[in-house]
Amino acid sequence: MSSNRPVFAMIAGETSGDLLGADLICGLKKIFPDAVFEGIGGPKMQAEGLHSLFDMERLSVMGLIEPLKRLPELLRIRRAIVGRYRSAPPRVFIGIDSPDFNTNIELKLRRSGVKTVHYVSPSVWAWRQGRIKTIKKAVDLMLTLLPFEADFYKQHEVPVCFVGHPLASQIPLHPDALSAKRTLGLDAHPPILCVMPGSRAGEVKLLAELFLTVAEQIGNSLGGLQIVIPAANHARYDQLKEILSRYEGLNVRLLLQQSHLAMESADAILLASGTTALEAMLFKKPMVVSYRLGALTYALVSPFIKTPFVSIPNLLAGEMLVPELIQNDATVEALVAAVNDALNSDKKQDLIARFDSIHESLAIDSGTIGAEAIAKLLAS
Repeated sequence: MSSNRPVFAMIAGETSGDLLGADLICGLKKIFPDAVFEGIGGPKMQAEGLHSLFDMERLSVMGLIEPLKRLPELLRIRRAIVGRYRSAPPRVFIGIDSPDFNTNIELKLRRSGVKTVHYVSPSVWAWRQGRIKTIKKAVDLMLTLLPFEADFYKQHEVPVCFVGHPLASQIPLHPDALSAKRTLGLDAHPPILCVMPGSRAGEVKLLAELFLTVAEQIGNSLGGLQIVIPAANHARYDQLKEILSRYEGLNVRLLLQQSHLAMESADAILLASGTTALEAMLFKKPMVVSYRLGALTYALVSPFIKTPFVSIPNLLAGEMLVPELIQNDATVEALVAAVNDALNSDKKQDLIARFDSIHESLAIDSGTIGAEAIAKLLAS
């Protein structure tokens, strides 16, 4: 690594983190125009100049069983990262989400004298609140997407900065569904359901067939339904294409990426819980949030969950704005009923008004605010 140019080490483990990392790099380049960015990231971070040492897809695992299967590889990557940055310390190490992977690296590097930042709060306010002790030891600064997360860290005396979410600035307050339909070549009728079963292989394996069966039943009952599915990357596209071969009667448009166009065009969205729920909210869409974990993983983690909601819209609102059907509640029958309600809701305008208010609260210049907070840390 160059001794003259400041090196910013960054690791993102999945698609949502890649978007956040790219936005943060843009902000950092304004303050540190000579900076070098390296670590692990996806196409968006690489487009902003990050040199990725490993394929980001290798970190995109879920639950408890899948990481165990990949444990030797994950440990090898982690050892390589720690070894590299202990021997040639960067100006700062920034872990973006993926706390099970990044927190250990942050802990070891901070003990070696490297400044550490974690971007996207682990859900310590929701479950495993004991992790706050480890986080205090691991990070010099926490950057949070949501305002109530920053309040939690202040209560526990962890340096924190609320940065909002870059998507809230990138997605217009009033999306143009008609234009999105035209761009994708979709018809105004019958209704359009956007189906989003996740960006990781394990999520798609657990949710895609469930979601497609729901869409199939709704299409049969309505006499027609247009289904649009944006695949997060080439690997998910191939995985979904194989699954769709078993649903030949469906009117499906499978897209490579283009998730924003797909959501903007939709009348309702059926999605896997995660950042996608935030995006659906920003596009002002009625949605149904669902998720399934492996039975063993769910049995182990469910006793530790400390919040009544799992989706970002409901957490931000402090009430159940959108239905959540998780694990055993995620049956075909329950999902069909919830999606039908979303497609035919007579309270859509009330929902949009609430979404507008939340959208405005998050629409701050996340990349610049995060970069300025990091610059302040480095100057201290």
